[in-house]
Amino acid sequence: MRPSLKAGLLPVWRERDTIQFGTDPRRAVALEGLGQAAAVISLLDGSRDREALIGTAQAYGVPPAATDRVLTTLAAAGVLDDFPARLHASLPDQLRARLAPELATASLAYADGDGGARTLARRRAAFVRVHGAGRTGACVASLLAASGVGHVTCTDPEPAGPADLAPAGLIRADLGEPRQDGAARAISRAAPEARTHDDGAVPDLVVLTELTLPDLIEGLMRDRVPHLALRAAEAIGVVGPLVQPGRSACLRCVDRRKAEGDPQWPKILAQATFSRVQPQACDTVLAAMTAAVAAAQALAFIDRAAAVPVTANGTLEVVLTDWRWRRRTWEPHPACACGAGPAAGTIRSRACGTMSE
Repeated sequence: MRPSLKAGLLPVWRERDTIQFGTDPRRAVALEGLGQAAAVISLLDGSRDREALIGTAQAYGVPPAATDRVLTTLAAAGVLDDFPARLHASLPDQLRARLAPELATASLAYADGDGGARTLARRRAAFVRVHGAGRTGACVASLLAASGVGHVTCTDPEPAGPADLAPAGLIRADLGEPRQDGAARAISRAAPEARTHDDGAVPDLVVLTELTLPDLIEGLMRDRVPHLALRAAEAIGVVGPLVQPGRSACLRCVDRRKAEGDPQWPKILAQATFSRVQPQACDTVLAAMTAAVAAAQALAFIDRAAAVPVTANGTLEVVLTDWRWRRRTWEPHPACACGAGPAAGTIRSRACGTMSE
């Protein structure tokens, strides 16, 4: 082990013998009674293994037992990592510097003790295909690639128009070109190392950014490919559900539930699938918000951040001008043939934070 302080937590002194790691009470941890052992803190940069660190601290006059107590206490408090030296050595300097915030965030958010190495390894091995490369789809794709996802592609042959342009997505040079080509360039701008060619492999996750033709959905269900839906229109952003075929509510389950509340929903859905209103009521900020939440949910799935993702059997929704995201539950429908009913071991989801069901 190469002990290092968790990146992203600022060490600050509360008193002469008390050091605090982090400034926000929801993350901060204080270590009291350091005395002479305070010298150990400055050595926790990951450059030494445990034995070498103890030896260096002893040269500064800190007894081995005191150093060991500091390390044990910091580890128990969750502010000590095993520095991922092998990962750092495998990354080019510029890529390592760009991904440093991803590693620090993963280490803190997931309470990993490896400096985020396992999380980044999952991302770099993942393949995500995004269907739709308008102002939300291209943004989702570039955000995922910038976050370390190694293989991201977009499928959308429609020509790019002015309304498709958005930060982190398509730019003026993409106008008139296939949107999928512009999205590939956006991905490369954000993450030059990411692969953008679709070689026909089965993706780990598919992101659906528009109402989708039944054949695509049926294919994803048949091939057991997890997929995440999102929509930004009518001044409303919706992320989810995240469909894990046979385990959580599918898109058809959601449509059946909607039809129970509105018998005309199938007719409305059929018309909406094959036509588009222009312009879409999806301004730049709504598109960016929806894309960011969708990318976060995709990463949570790839990272295996939770046994039950918050968008499994649910959607996260924001209605302008409220700006507050809320969760809406969509349980599997008993009449759906997707196999996610209670007898099949349905994933059960729960509300998160202040979001209402």
